[in-house]
Amino acid sequence: MPKMKTHTGAKKRFRLTGTGKVRHFHANHSHLMRKKSSRRKLVLRHGAILCDADTPGVLRMLCK
Repeated sequence: MPKMKTHTGAKKRFRLTGTGKVRHFHANHSHLMRKKSSRRKLVLRHGAILCDADTPGVLRMLCK
């Protein structure tokens, strides 16, 4: 059986915290910022913890 390979797209987008949770950054923060409110840009700027329902799939892609 060959080794499992890490999904390279997931490797670039997700990081594991020390407690094993998955950290990600918000989408829609790269361009067209002029029409977005200051509050929305502030929220998008910071990272977030992935929800519990999506965590197993991401961990599978990261081979953890």
